Amino acid sequence: MLEKYPKEVKLVYKNFPLVGHKFARKAATAALAAHEQGKFWEFHDNLFKNYRNLDDAKIQEIAKELGLDLERFNRNGKDSAIQQLIIRDVKNGQQAGVRSIPTVFVNGKLLKNRSLTGFQQMIDAELKKSPGEIAPR
Repeated sequence: MLEKYPKEVKLVYKNFPLVGHKFARKAATAALAAHEQGKFWEFHDNLFKNYRNLDDAKIQEIAKELGLDLERFNRNGKDSAIQQLIIRDVKNGQQAGVRSIPTVFVNGKLLKNRSLTGFQQMIDAELKKSPGEIAPR
């Protein structure tokens, strides 16, 4: 969808670490620390590939594999601004009714049909609306 609608569609990623996953909060923190070195998506993808065996050592291993400056990465992981961002994202998710991940919204509306066709239909419907009908950002 991002390729098809490069000017109309924007991806906004929010953190929603699940309480039941022991390392979800640490994983979210690590991905944001990696973002400080321009490696958020690479780190994010590696976390999801390894979600069943995440621990502190695995997080450090991923950081090393991605060529991150480990000292900076670990320092950024302790930054209170990152924790505040995660707290804000979780509150936003709770207010929006997020119960599981991934949850996708299109223009503020929950996407129920997460197939490619479902995405296409919902985006097309939103793009057909007049500017006054589109949810504020």
